[in-house]
Amino acid sequence: MGIQAKFTAGDLFPSFTWPSAAGGQVTPAESEGWRLIVIYRGKHCPLCKQYLATLEGLKDDFVAAGVSVWALSSDPVERAQEDAMAHGWTFPLLAGLGEEQMRQLGLYMSSPRSPNETDRNFAEPAIFVINPQGRVQIVDLSNAPFVRPDLKSLLGGLRYIMANDYPVRGTAD
Repeated sequence: MGIQAKFTAGDLFPSFTWPSAAGGQVTPAESEGWRLIVIYRGKHCPLCKQYLATLEGLKDDFVAAGVSVWALSSDPVERAQEDAMAHGWTFPLLAGLGEEQMRQLGLYMSSPRSPNETDRNFAEPAIFVINPQGRVQIVDLSNAPFVRPDLKSLLGGLRYIMANDYPVRGTAD
C-alpha cells in the first residue's frame, strides 16, 4: 500500500508565488487576514467550471466575511486568462501550480487521459483556508473531480470559526 504525505492542518501555508491571470504575481502566504485557495484541475475540466461559477456567485459573500479568494491550477497563465475571460470570473485566477508544489501541499495528482485533455500532470480538487496567522485552518483534498466541499456550507463554517475563535481541528496524533 502506498502512503502519500498529506498537508498537516495548523501548519504554515508555504510561501509559494504564482502568476495571476489579471497580471502580476500573488503570494497568498504573505497576504493578510483569512484566505481561501480553491485548487481546480484546469481549463479542461467541465466540473471545475461549474464549481468556479458557484464560487463566483459567492465571492462577494466571502469578501464581506473578510475572506480573500483565489482559484489556482497547474495551467499556464494564458489558459487561465482564457478561462477567466470566457466565464467572466472576477475572483483572482492563479496559474502555474508546479508538481513539486503539488507534492508539498499533499495534493492528489493526475496525468492527462489524452492530449486533448491537457498537456501536463494536474492537481485534483482541494481547498485550503488560511487563517490570519498564516496557518492552514481547513484543508480538503479530493482524488477525483466529483467530490468537493459545498462552498455555501464552507462560508457558514468560516463565519462560525471567526465568531467563536474555533480552533484548527484534525491535529491530534
